[in-house]
Amino acid sequence: MSENASIARPYAQAVFEMAREGDNYAAWSGALGALAELAQEPQVSSLFAHPHVARDALAGVLIELCGDRLDEAGRNLVRLLARNRRLGALEAISQQYELLRAEAERTIQARIESALPVSDDHQRRIAEALEKRLGRRVELSVSTDASLIGGAVIRAGDLVIDGSVRARLEKLAAAVSG
Repeated sequence: MSENASIARPYAQAVFEMAREGDNYAAWSGALGALAELAQEPQVSSLFAHPHVARDALAGVLIELCGDRLDEAGRNLVRLLARNRRLGALEAISQQYELLRAEAERTIQARIESALPVSDDHQRRIAEALEKRLGRRVELSVSTDASLIGGAVIRAGDLVIDGSVRARLEKLAAAVSG
């Protein structure tokens, strides 16, 4: 993956610059997300290294599958990546673009995994507390995980707050056995 990350960096930076100039971060997020999703499909990704599939034909397939989610600049990106045999880096390009976008927009993705459903009011309060602590606008996603037993785990970038009962039990077990 580190090789794809290195390959993806200049492409993600170039797309980010175009998005910033055109003030269309969301459109590029959608396009890159759709392309990355397609690139993960086994039927599609197997074509990337197939010796009998022409690069132009492969680009055409991706462009057709994306349909109107790609504007002319997006279609040109696909053609460029196909020509340079870099379609395998689409997922990494999308990820790196999202990091650049989040930095520019001063946002961060935060995820709450909770043993029980989290009310809208609690989600709002958690988001506000994270925004205050991190100095960024927080985009929150919530999921439930019964294996936590109780409590929740919050992840936002490098920050992890583990308030789950499972984690407390693991700490207790380590203290007792060690």
